[in-house]
Amino acid sequence: MASCGLYRPYNHRASHRETPLTLPPSLPPCPICGRPGTPTMRPFCSRRCADIDLGRWFSGDYRIPSDKPVDGSETEK
Repeated sequence: MASCGLYRPYNHRASHRETPLTLPPSLPPCPICGRPGTPTMRPFCSRRCADIDLGRWFSGDYRIPSDKPVDGSETEK
């Protein structure tokens, strides 16, 4: 059988690599520095900004104000 060059067998491994990833139209700005966020570090723009944010969580900069005592004991009235 002569090949006319029009038939190409389906290759399931190659088909997904040829399809480009669809990205959201625009990512929100990085909450630390304001630059555009990246899909891999979302919502941050870089590993550095993600680490800065994590450090703020660990140091207690992000907290919800409360009337409860820090040690967790409550006094009865």
